[in-house]
Amino acid sequence: MATADPATAAPVATAEPAPPADAVTATHPATVEPTPPGEPLVPLHRNRDFLLLWGGSAVSLLGSTATTIAYPLLVLALTGSPFAAGLAGFVALLPGLLLPLPAGALVDRWPRRRLMIWCDALRALGAAAIAVAAALHVLGLPLVLAVSFAEGALTVFHGLAAHAAVPNVVPPSQLSLALSRNEARGRAAVMVGTPLGGVLFGLGRAVPFLADALSYLVSLTGLLFIRKEFEAERSARTDGMGAQVREGLSWLWRHPFLRTSTLLVAGSNLMFRALFLVAIVLATAVGASSAGVGLMVGFAGGGGVLGSLAAPWCARKVSLGALVIGANWAWAVLMAVIALSRDPFTLTTAYAAMWFVGPLWNVALGSYQLGITPDRLRGRVLAAMSTLSNGALPIGSLLGGLLLDSVGARDAALALAGWMVLIAGAASLARSVRATPGPPAR
Repeated sequence: MATADPATAAPVATAEPAPPADAVTATHPATVEPTPPGEPLVPLHRNRDFLLLWGGSAVSLLGSTATTIAYPLLVLALTGSPFAAGLAGFVALLPGLLLPLPAGALVDRWPRRRLMIWCDALRALGAAAIAVAAALHVLGLPLVLAVSFAEGALTVFHGLAAHAAVPNVVPPSQLSLALSRNEARGRAAVMVGTPLGGVLFGLGRAVPFLADALSYLVSLTGLLFIRKEFEAERSARTDGMGAQVREGLSWLWRHPFLRTSTLLVAGSNLMFRALFLVAIVLATAVGASSAGVGLMVGFAGGGGVLGSLAAPWCARKVSLGALVIGANWAWAVLMAVIALSRDPFTLTTAYAAMWFVGPLWNVALGSYQLGITPDRLRGRVLAAMSTLSNGALPIGSLLGGLLLDSVGARDAALALAGWMVLIAGAASLARSVRATPGPPAR
């Protein structure tokens, strides 16, 4: 599930549960089609359709991450109002809170590749509209807000469809590896795209949005050349949208491990969202300069990339239950190290280590979830998990600010460490987590 922006800074920012290799190889045959007998297994780096999907998404992610920093800079330049910049950020995030459940139902109903093509085309049109209006000096806040909301809504659809499509593009034995590549792609986009957005904006207000429009066209072109369909054959649906959304929610709730894991992700997301602001304030308190704070965030992104590359190996060596429990305890310990750190080096190292752990859980949990979820339900189950886990993000933002105002940076970090101890303890006590699950009967 899904993905992390620099403001979120959460190693597990989307509920993309997954397991170790044993859970992947135990995938239900009706869920993920195996490689036909006698047909050689194509290495992932030679899988043409996966490379087109991965590469196009990498380019569009880079463009989108660049505009993540360009949007507030643009609004500040237009209005001079921090409130307006915050409003633009809120509008961009709003679709991620409102739309996943109905979007998941539509992703399971409509052809996923065609849906992604339309999303890329419309996102390119929106970004181009901003670029043209900025170049002609006719850009106003209403257009920025409208495009920001529309782009956010289209990204919800595109992201759900892309994630649900992966098991139809790669064989079951390569699912964990494919998800680790996707995870690394997202982390690298944050590392490179954020400073790139600032550089492009410095060249001209229209430049980052023009680059974003072109990045969507690259993704669209890649999708046009993919041969495989992104969904299994479906029967006609006669039930309504509400019934389809409930079906996805009930399927998730009937699987204790996925249900518990989603709630654990929500708990850790709350902590990481609050930590982003707390870590910045704490870094300055222990002597880090503004450049040092930037390096801290950059090293954290590097930790996430390394964790993504290590995730397939970890999935083969560590059971799913042990990985979930271990990840939460690792975060609790590292959070305590951050709270007690007295110098920028210790703080930066611990913060990067927290980002390293995130992909280990994301990839393992995501492989398991995709492996056991029927293709006809993948969009809805992903949407349900995303809604539940990411609903904690805005609460975490408020919590971080409240803690800093009331008790200061160090005590705020200690409070977040205590919260993670509670989450890790809950993971350790949960029977559904301790017993590494195989594919549940459907």
